[in-house]
Amino acid sequence: MTSALAIICTLRPSPSASSSDVLARQVLEELDRHGVSGEAVRAVDHDIRPGVQRDMGEGDQWPEVLERVRAADIVLLATPTWLGHMSSVAQRVLERLDAELSETDDEGRPAMLGKVAMCAVVGNEDGAHKIIADVFGALGDIGFTVPAQGATYWNDEAMGGRDYKDLDGTPDAVATTTANAARNAAHLAALVSRSPYPPYR
Repeated sequence: MTSALAIICTLRPSPSASSSDVLARQVLEELDRHGVSGEAVRAVDHDIRPGVQRDMGEGDQWPEVLERVRAADIVLLATPTWLGHMSSVAQRVLERLDAELSETDDEGRPAMLGKVAMCAVVGNEDGAHKIIADVFGALGDIGFTVPAQGATYWNDEAMGGRDYKDLDGTPDAVATTTANAARNAAHLAALVSRSPYPPYR
């Protein structure tokens, strides 16, 4: 069965309410409609040390998160927008994933090759398209495959103050975008599973 992992990069530790968490779980619900089982991890709940190695030593909890990434077919990075950029937590997750560039399988392929990337962004300021481009650019470099329209986002109006988690309901445009992103990601994951990338050697 195809599986998905949502890495939620809110700055708020559990059990605090989080807009990134809300949108990430909506993506997982849509993936479930296509036979994809999903789980979520809130990155800030773990002691993820700065660095670009798989294991940064005693106390580093990134290896535990990485095992869940390695087990998933689809990986969703969900982040809030701060000062027009992804959260510092999201940046750290990408930096830690950078270590996978040097890891290969028995066929010489990058460790993350064949995994599908998704992105979800929330914020009451501009920045979603830039963040999505940065996330997909980084994950593509690491070896993930990006589906067509594989991201979803919500931004409040310019200089607004609402949070996504506080809306009365999901805006139709966001719901449609989320559904399309999940459909395309599930489809791509199935295709890559049936026809893996060729060996690198």
